[in-house]
Amino acid sequence: MLPTLYQNHLKSQFTLAEYIFLKIFVNLLQSIKKVSLEKLANALPLPIKFESKRKRIQRFLSLQNLTIEKVWFPIVEEVLQTYFTSEELIYIAIDRTSWSRINLFMVSLIWDKRGFPIYFTLLPKLGNSNLTEQQRILSKVIPIFKNYKICLLGDREFCSVKLGKYLQDLGVSFCLRLKKNEFVEYKKNNWLQLKDLGLVPGVSLFIQRCSAVSGVPPMSDCIKTRS
Repeated sequence: MLPTLYQNHLKSQFTLAEYIFLKIFVNLLQSIKKVSLEKLANALPLPIKFESKRKRIQRFLSLQNLTIEKVWFPIVEEVLQTYFTSEELIYIAIDRTSWSRINLFMVSLIWDKRGFPIYFTLLPKLGNSNLTEQQRILSKVIPIFKNYKICLLGDREFCSVKLGKYLQDLGVSFCLRLKKNEFVEYKKNNWLQLKDLGLVPGVSLFIQRCSAVSGVPPMSDCIKTRS
């Protein structure tokens, strides 16, 4: 059963027939482990032929209202209004995961020690995302949090001075994981590689008001490094 918050919004976006089909479709997705159009059509509990089921699913997935921006973003905004305040700091995580030839970019809200999905997209290539792709995705997500204080978390793929400057210009705090071969200004005019700071697995180190190796102004109040 979908939460009441979800139901209220979805009913406003779809006709009654589309809404009922959506509920059936969600149940199918939860019960079928390996999803394909053919498997969904076979399992769809409607008294019509297989080909008609397949076309019905295709038409539903092609609905103009069935987008993350129209269906999911309003639900995220409602969650923020219900469970968060404008005074607290909200953490958002960005990540990219590959399965075979599927390259998924995900943005999540860290909530109750879990990742609550906000936005995702399939990258049309293999390998790491670039700055243009990162900015395009974040430009969709960050406006949702315009009334909140947020801190963006990212692993080593996202630790670039240009992305840091982009976030800084937007007024967004961030904590991006550095590679161990990066240099930081540990003390005044004293540059060290992170791997020389004595870090071991499971130990965190916070270096306040540090500068990147390129000599640009501090990227953030604190850079978190982990072995």
